[in-house]
Amino acid sequence: MVWPFKPNYRKQIARIEMTGVIAGATRKRVLEALKTLEERKFPALLLRIDSPGGTVGDSQEIYSALKRLREKVKIVASFGNISASGGVYVGMGAQHVMANPGTITGSIGVILRGNNLERLLQKVGVSFKVIKSGPYKDILAFDRELTEPEQSILQELIDTSYQQFVQTVADARSLAVETVRSFADGRIFTGQQAKDLGIVDRLGTEEDARRWAAELAGLDPEKAPVYTFEEPKPLLSRILPGSRQASSGLGAGFGWVEFEVSTSGLPLWLYRP
Repeated sequence: MVWPFKPNYRKQIARIEMTGVIAGATRKRVLEALKTLEERKFPALLLRIDSPGGTVGDSQEIYSALKRLREKVKIVASFGNISASGGVYVGMGAQHVMANPGTITGSIGVILRGNNLERLLQKVGVSFKVIKSGPYKDILAFDRELTEPEQSILQELIDTSYQQFVQTVADARSLAVETVRSFADGRIFTGQQAKDLGIVDRLGTEEDARRWAAELAGLDPEKAPVYTFEEPKPLLSRILPGSRQASSGLGAGFGWVEFEVSTSGLPLWLYRP
């Protein structure tokens, strides 16, 4: 009997690409890929991040999975065009971080936004009757202003999430908490500035990051193949060639609106241009 060819994953570099906002679908895909990567015993992971950020919980889950995995796998995070806020948080799960000199990164902080449509609703004659179990059950309701006690509650929530972010960066990059606080005020900076601040180890391209990952794993940088965990494509793009490109404008716009609506009232680690 002839056995089918079995790939030698121990001689390959795994590659996972995170593109766009970090939310539920991205979290699920990345966590599944990390589990498979561990089971197949890849020696190294190249994590390509091109993201403006995302939700707090999803970013934390990916970070935690990376932190556990790096006990067995050499991980190099490669920051692409933009890796900000939640993208930075996820990157802290890697042992090593590389960015382009012009990468947009930083935006370390937390934002929570609600929508107040009270005046608009008054103009069209719409009002709501609310029955609630407690005074704060409808906090961030879109038909009224926040009260001062509600603002205090939400500010405390944001401050707690922010402290978690600062502590994670400080621990990952061996920096003092106060040092991180000095630049973790929501500002963005380039990859070059990030290196000077200690967030990034080296400057270089994704190819440079791949070679680095190979070297860390004891593989030949010239010959070590890369196994990319592909993001599943929509059914339409698999059936009709070019359909993905044709619909990308509408899809991207709709996806962003959908994200904005679904996360209204959630703490976000998100860079807002």
